[in-house]
Amino acid sequence: MKKIITQGLRISVIKNKNEEYISLTDMAKFKDREATSIMIANWLSTKYTIQFMGAWEQVHNQDFNVMEFNKVDSKN
Repeated sequence: MKKIITQGLRISVIKNKNEEYISLTDMAKFKDREATSIMIANWLSTKYTIQFMGAWEQVHNQDFNVMEFNKVDSKN
């Protein structure tokens, strides 16, 4: 696992096949080291994040149920 350092914060980068993923938990530490789970929960509940996740699933998940997702998306 490699790490990048930005603004004095180490962020883990995990490689899976040809894809690289950065640690959201490490990034949340920049805002509040003691409450990373709250930061992530807040980020995951935004309208834009939910829309992004729906678009991501449509592209990468052939079994994605768009009709069920629309029920979740319409609640935001």
